[in-house]
Amino acid sequence: MDLAIGGYDDLIGQIGIGGILGFVIGYALKKILKFLLVLVGLFSALLLYLGFEGFITIHYNKVEEVFTTFIENYGTDVAVPSFIDTNIPLAGSFALGFAFGIKKG
Repeated sequence: MDLAIGGYDDLIGQIGIGGILGFVIGYALKKILKFLLVLVGLFSALLLYLGFEGFITIHYNKVEEVFTTFIENYGTDVAVPSFIDTNIPLAGSFALGFAFGIKKG
């Protein structure tokens, strides 16, 4: 018995795969980012402590300059891949799955 009606099997497959992949990637990304943020926080606290004790000198003007340059060069350029235009059901379900994975992670 064929359950495919009018070619909807491809659409359902795209939606299912996109949703599952989006959830898995969103969940994993949130877990990884949490871990990385803890490491960055600990490293920053260590640097601040070492600066407070006089072991190192932190040049805050240079740090600000580097971050400002990075934001100016890369902060506003958001490129949408061309495959999103052609695979709207996959991209949409991926986005929903990704948001759900981020929320649950």
